[in-house]
Amino acid sequence: MTDLAERARPLERDLRDVFGARLQSFVVYGTRTHEAPGAHEPHGHSPSRERTATHTMAIVETLTADDLRACAQRVSTWHDRGLATPLVLAAHEFARSLDVFPLEFGAIVADHLVVSGVDPFAGLRVDPADLRRACEVQARSHLLHLREGFLETRGRADALALLIVDSAPAFAALLESIARLQGVAAGDRAESRRHAERSVGAPGGIVSEVIKLAAVTEISSAEALRLFPAYLDAVERLVKLVDGWTGK
Repeated sequence: MTDLAERARPLERDLRDVFGARLQSFVVYGTRTHEAPGAHEPHGHSPSRERTATHTMAIVETLTADDLRACAQRVSTWHDRGLATPLVLAAHEFARSLDVFPLEFGAIVADHLVVSGVDPFAGLRVDPADLRRACEVQARSHLLHLREGFLETRGRADALALLIVDSAPAFAALLESIARLQGVAAGDRAESRRHAERSVGAPGGIVSEVIKLAAVTEISSAEALRLFPAYLDAVERLVKLVDGWTGK
């Protein structure tokens, strides 16, 4: 925790130069999961590029176009130091965005370290209904992606292998989201996998097999032909699980 805070100090100083007393809070987030494949970022960020960087959020009293221009001039320096582009929000925006980004911002609420200022998330919680809805969107989107991707392979097994490998990180992220919905501790990817396997009853350990592919770059055509039917079935089961989730 302390190391992450120290790594983020140069960015905090730069933001202090830009915002002065308007910088109300500066936090590091993803302190347990910032190196995990498929970790979520609010829309507009690139987790594939910044996955191993230190992620931060700044809450400011006001935010202007001039502020953004001043920050933009420093982004290359931040990236050179291993610091992801920070999320910068006006003070009123975060709480009002929880229902829109319950997965992304809920993960920040659950896993952050205050570097300076007050804790901007004190007393905030994600509505379980918003979280369930976001998980359903994520699950249904993944299912549609797999079906469309399969059609676009035109029956080529090598293209199917690429589809499976490319989709594996997003599948791992989906499982973590569903685990969060079901109350599994954030950042425990192994438990997320086990919990998903128990919940959906997918046969043959397919959940574990696909998750492992998040760390590889290719599989054989034969392996792809073997995996895909069970993989698709597991995602269909996850959609049904989330669609019928009541919180019990």
